[in-house]
Amino acid sequence: MRAAPAASGTGEEGGGTVGRRFVALLVTASFGLSMALVVPMAYSLALRVDRLAPGREETLGYILGFGSALALVSGPLVGTLSDRTRSRLGRRAPYLIGGAALGLAAVPVMAAAPNVAVLGLGWGLASLGWGTAMGALGSAKADRVPHRLRGRVSGLTGFTMQVAPVAGVLMVGAVSGSGLLVFLLPGMAGAVLLVPFLLFAREPDGRTRPVPGRLGAAGLLRSYLFSPRAHPDFAWNWLGRFAFFFGQSSCTTYLTFLIAQRLERPLADVAGIVAVTGGIGVAATTAAAIGGGFLSDRLGRRRPFVFAGAAVFAAGGIVLAFAGTLPVLLAGSALTTFGIALFTAVDQAIVLDVLPERETAAGRYMAINAFSQKAPGALAPLAAPALLAVGGGANYTVLYAASALLAFLGGSLVLWRVREAGRGNSRQPVAAPAPRRRPFPSAARRPRREDP
Repeated sequence: MRAAPAASGTGEEGGGTVGRRFVALLVTASFGLSMALVVPMAYSLALRVDRLAPGREETLGYILGFGSALALVSGPLVGTLSDRTRSRLGRRAPYLIGGAALGLAAVPVMAAAPNVAVLGLGWGLASLGWGTAMGALGSAKADRVPHRLRGRVSGLTGFTMQVAPVAGVLMVGAVSGSGLLVFLLPGMAGAVLLVPFLLFAREPDGRTRPVPGRLGAAGLLRSYLFSPRAHPDFAWNWLGRFAFFFGQSSCTTYLTFLIAQRLERPLADVAGIVAVTGGIGVAATTAAAIGGGFLSDRLGRRRPFVFAGAAVFAAGGIVLAFAGTLPVLLAGSALTTFGIALFTAVDQAIVLDVLPERETAAGRYMAINAFSQKAPGALAPLAAPALLAVGGGANYTVLYAASALLAFLGGSLVLWRVREAGRGNSRQPVAAPAPRRRPFPSAARRPRREDP
């Protein structure tokens, strides 16, 4: 079997297409990798921390922060190397395979960890491995999905990223007594569901692809940076994503602990409730991610959907901040899930629309864009203990209220500062964008670039 043809060139022109099979394989791989990466963050690590360091909830934040920091530092380097990789398997497949292998190798380290330090080391390896695979899959999407399909494809992959943790928590909740299976099952799911994409959505042989100039130490350092002057829309969107995901990371990291505290139940007894909170949000996630993505393609407008997602998430965060009963907790969780799905799906399409240097450096800029999500993943768990300590400790009201405010700020930045992407491809004229109040700093006199 041969993979469906990718969009001509890079997909920037939107003149090519990708077949349904490619989209299905992409969504399946995204589902598996999301389960492998997120389920330990949402449940497995919390369960292990509770056994190794009972009563020290802040330890979970430090472990997650360490893993996110490793993935953060390695992202642009791996992205730049993948852009320059020339192999029979193409540019992205070697990093998909290597990342999944490293993620699986970390499973026994976490499962057998005798103390918090070894658990943190294991999670660092897992985060590095699965993060590399996720980054390579995102680069493949940037390479091959044309403009007119980015909203709906991002919606479908965004949907899987919300549903995968729910399915994963249900799965590991049934084996919560096994320190090995709570880490092994999500990892195996990630590896197994990635295989069809590797087999049937293969890239062309990349050995004859032209190689850019030599990459030295200075070039590697530059791969971590970009110019806001040259790419203001990319920069403003990056900043809005950073604020949103800072708030989102604080909420999701401590959801299990919040439920246990408010319902006055042991942590090990809330796996079913955590799964129910996700299950209730599945319908909302479907409407938000898939519906939002399709509508953003149809209407040619993305920013209003992103802002709406941030606003709904903020409302859910406020509900959770003051929740004291199970129905209110479920309602707040449903709202935050809806908001995350809508924001993530449609803003990912914006990322693809404003991605600089797509032909030669898509992997690098996708990794830089990932900073806006991974940096909050590293910093928010480290900052959260300070908010939790307000008033004597375990102050989830302050934590969730602050998270809601940050998320709303992020959506506002995208709405007011990012120029709307074109409604068609570069071969079709597009309407002039609405005037912006102010460009990104130092960008006032830059030449107006054409929309994708």
